[in-house]
Amino acid sequence: MCRHLAYLGGPLTPRELLVEPPFGLYRQSWAPRTQRYGTVNADGFGLGWYADGDEVPARYRRAGPIWADASFADLARVIRTRALLAAVRSATEGCAAGETAAAPFAAGRWLFSHNGAVDGWPAGLDALAALLPPAELLALEARTDSALLWGLALHRLRAGADLGEALAATVADTAAHTTGRLNLLLTDGRALAATAWGDTLHHRTLPGGGGVLVASEPYDDDPAWTAVPDRSLLLAGPDGITVRAL
Repeated sequence: MCRHLAYLGGPLTPRELLVEPPFGLYRQSWAPRTQRYGTVNADGFGLGWYADGDEVPARYRRAGPIWADASFADLARVIRTRALLAAVRSATEGCAAGETAAAPFAAGRWLFSHNGAVDGWPAGLDALAALLPPAELLALEARTDSALLWGLALHRLRAGADLGEALAATVADTAAHTTGRLNLLLTDGRALAATAWGDTLHHRTLPGGGGVLVASEPYDDDPAWTAVPDRSLLLAGPDGITVRAL
């Protein structure tokens, strides 16, 4: 469930990346084309972006559907950014509602999103939750499976793991305790990492070295989009894109 997208490259507006494409994330909130679980993504949305000269991203999140938020259209039109992460949410059964449950989650310079669901939430995940120190577990932003995954990834990041290591370890820890769909997306504004685990993921570069996109599904029919194999880790940055098996 959910759809998400991340971008790194030259300055663009969120409108150019999310709204104007014919099958962009905005449209995916009510008419996703390749979503396997759920039919609409109307349980909240979020946008996180980086301003030049500031490594700490800004966020705009709401509890309702993206198409019902009049302010988003203005923000998407006037912001220009070299890096963003955006998501539209289809809530997992048993997870909290509200703005704090909408991705992207954030800490310091990092932004994080989860497309999927963790089986056994919440009662069957005591052993997984026990991997976090109690103080970090209590500090989770929302009572959701996605927030728990973010807590696990953040614990690794704070211990010195890079983006890819943090996501790979989070998937491994989760898979050792339960099953689920674990498509994770993480950026620090300079590089990004993503996992394909149980749901769709694609990437492409924009013409003329204009940037890199990673998304749950393509926002148009350009053949430049490449599907990421299931159970893979994608890394993207100034040196290009690499994909390896998890």
